[in-house]
Amino acid sequence: MRKQTLEPRQKLVIKAGRIEQQYWQDIWKYRELFYFLAWRDILVRYKQTAIGLAWALLRPFLTTMVFTLVFGVLLKAPSAGAPYPIVVFSAMLPWQFFSNALSECSNSLISNSNLISKVYFPRLIVPTSAVIVSFVDFMISAIILLGFMAWYNFVPDWRILTLPLFIAIAFAAAMGSGLWLAALNVEYRDFQYIVPFIVQFGLYISPVGFSSSVVPEQWRLLYSLNPMVGVIDGFRWAILGKNFDIYLPGFLLSVALVILVLITGIYYFRRMERKFADII
Repeated sequence: MRKQTLEPRQKLVIKAGRIEQQYWQDIWKYRELFYFLAWRDILVRYKQTAIGLAWALLRPFLTTMVFTLVFGVLLKAPSAGAPYPIVVFSAMLPWQFFSNALSECSNSLISNSNLISKVYFPRLIVPTSAVIVSFVDFMISAIILLGFMAWYNFVPDWRILTLPLFIAIAFAAAMGSGLWLAALNVEYRDFQYIVPFIVQFGLYISPVGFSSSVVPEQWRLLYSLNPMVGVIDGFRWAILGKNFDIYLPGFLLSVALVILVLITGIYYFRRMERKFADII
């Protein structure tokens, strides 16, 4: 009869100061929990829906059509010769990722309160998995962009190779802002009402339906204090090529703000992390 050998259970020993010293190693150690949370959230999001993952395509597609009708057809906003649906969707893509990540991150700790209050693991895994779920939606939605390019016979130039750089900036912006809101939402539940307002207001002040070039020159640097301006301008420059230039001072300002938000977001989250189990 074949004998089965059981591996000894892994012991978790928590010592004073150890968590601080090995925090980042622990994130790698708990990577299976990270995969589980991300996969669970993807399944739950589209569970018992009639069209499932197709919602990740339908929502940005319909929003793009509305923006194209309002800004491209009715208001005749400039498109620099590019098809207007591609102009809108090249901005809608990073904006949807950013707004979804904010919404999911802000509620991630509250929705996993039972897990957080019972066992130790690096809490940073929870909001990070929420951002990854939004990133999956982002990758699925990119299919629409390919469809628009095929429909309009639009071929991007070499700048499309720089798109991963701007995706990384968008990811950093979503991660940094998400960490801030996730930590604040634990202590101040007001943020569950503030976040939807931020997302809605941000859509209006970000250059999603129009190009940031319509902003007067003297206001463009101030306008770039919105980090998503640099991200969206970068996406359009990479996808639409020479038709859309990057306002370099504003772009550098946006990138600097993204780095600042990411660093301070990690710092604030780590500082508040030890209190989560007591407050939540």
